[in-house]
Amino acid sequence: MERNAWRKSSRSGNNGQCVEVRDRCVQVDVRDSKAPAAGMLSFELAAWGAFVNGIKADGSRS
Repeated sequence: MERNAWRKSSRSGNNGQCVEVRDRCVQVDVRDSKAPAAGMLSFELAAWGAFVNGIKADGSRS
């Protein structure tokens, strides 16, 4: 995977409601694919990892 390149979330469907993510050396950026110029949220790698792991753990309970 190329760092600093935006990619669509693997969980995004074809309904136009997508989240894009890009990995950078020390952080992960997230933006709305419909409005990329509206800005982004940036997370430290450890915080993003904790978020993703929490979502995965919560999904396993359903």
